[in-house]
Amino acid sequence: MSEFKPLDPLLHSQLRLAVMSLLLSVDEAEFTFIKEKTESTAGNLSVQLDKLEKARYIKIEKSFRGKRPLTTCKITQIGVKAFESYVENLKKYIT
Repeated sequence: MSEFKPLDPLLHSQLRLAVMSLLLSVDEAEFTFIKEKTESTAGNLSVQLDKLEKARYIKIEKSFRGKRPLTTCKITQIGVKAFESYVENLKKYIT
């Protein structure tokens, strides 16, 4: 079983994997959009986004739209490579 590489534990979480999959398909996404699409709570999503940002898999920008705070997320090149590697490693387990 030495040919199998361990799966990235950061991406092995259902919500973090969903966020990464979503961000791969768009240029950037607002927090509320990600929350709606992943059907997560604001608190849980915030924690998971923070973990992804600390790993440099995503970039988070905070700004304002009018007087309302706006959080926008974007996948990084590091994140894209980590996701692609995760998928390739997962395929090896499946086949």
